[in-house]
Amino acid sequence: MVTGLVLVRLSSGKEKSALQQIKTTRGVAHVSAVFGRWDLVLDMATEDLGALSNTVVAKIRAIPGVQSTETLITTAI
Repeated sequence: MVTGLVLVRLSSGKEKSALQQIKTTRGVAHVSAVFGRWDLVLDMATEDLGALSNTVVAKIRAIPGVQSTETLITTAI
């Protein structure tokens, strides 16, 4: 299991529709709306790094209204 955080910046006016699609994306465990440089923080959980990468690149970034992302792979401390 690979977990990570994905920071998402949304385009103005498309926040609601993008959020609805993101919430139903497989691998997205939790979504938090935040203030600042980013609009959303996604808690991700996938089988492996390839699946996480594919989910972010092929699914989340393809959603209309998603302007940019930054992925942080989490580790145990």
